[in-house]
Amino acid sequence: MGFIVKNPGISTTVQDTGRYGYQASGVPVSGAMDMFSLNLANILVGNDRNEACLEMLMMGATLEFDDAAVIAITGADMKPAINKQPVEMNKALYVRNGDVLSFSASDNGNYCYVAFAGGMNIPAVMGSRSTYMKAKLGGFEGRKLANGDKIRLCDHIFKLANMKMRQFDRKEYENDVTLRVVLGPQDDHFTEEGIETFLNSTFTVTGEFDRMGCRLHGNAVTTKNGSDIISDGICVGAVQVPKHGMPIIMLADRQTAGGYTKIATVISSDLDKLVQCQVGGKVCFKSISVSESHQLYKEKKAILDQLEAKLTTIYPPKKFIVEVNDMKLEVTLNE
Repeated sequence: MGFIVKNPGISTTVQDTGRYGYQASGVPVSGAMDMFSLNLANILVGNDRNEACLEMLMMGATLEFDDAAVIAITGADMKPAINKQPVEMNKALYVRNGDVLSFSASDNGNYCYVAFAGGMNIPAVMGSRSTYMKAKLGGFEGRKLANGDKIRLCDHIFKLANMKMRQFDRKEYENDVTLRVVLGPQDDHFTEEGIETFLNSTFTVTGEFDRMGCRLHGNAVTTKNGSDIISDGICVGAVQVPKHGMPIIMLADRQTAGGYTKIATVISSDLDKLVQCQVGGKVCFKSISVSESHQLYKEKKAILDQLEAKLTTIYPPKKFIVEVNDMKLEVTLNE
């Protein structure tokens, strides 16, 4: 038992933290655009933080449940409602058999996530449930959800311990962001003026923005001898600069290799700020060191670690096995 899709929204897909280990064979990593929001949603419902969630773009889906469940909604504010009554985000919520969860258009952020306690009963492909639509790989039949799709949920405890504590305060997303970057690996291909332009200009988020990458518009970033290089690997956050001089930031469904110079890489801790920045938003870049990037990663991860520890270590659910008439029943004591 699980839910039925009554309206799929603009683009709703199944995503987890990605499909690693296959880029050498040309298979992209994919995974959630906003990893922090996906991890947070899973922690709030007691899942492993890498569990697959629904990822919704700009306008969310409408789901009808045919069983009770616990869910959490994070990321972009798409004004979630259960049975047309507004509900809070960044908080564990009960849904009951027959409840309808609906969303509308986002006016803050682009990507919204829904986690389900226990996860969705969807097979992993190459170690991941993430959807890569261009290859029809993973997720639900390798595609975005459509009207009438039925997704089963895995076994779950729909009375989690400490429901009142399963919430997180999160600020609204900004549309003017500063992205911290580590210069390279081909920053030596750019002129001094090009580097200066990149680090001291304001760029605009264009409509050429999808799961593969985000093209910016602004002052042209100049190279010494053109933008073409021998193709090499591309990591998430890599900032390519083709011959037109407009930076392109590579994201979840990026190609595995490319032949344009890469002036820098946006640190993983700042990618959620970028992907939640709507078209027309403003982007600036700030150069930092690799060690600073590592420290910022640890600090952001610690936020999730502390929340997870609070919910699972300090206030753990207590389980007992009770035998009744030759039957073994698992009983969980909650708050």
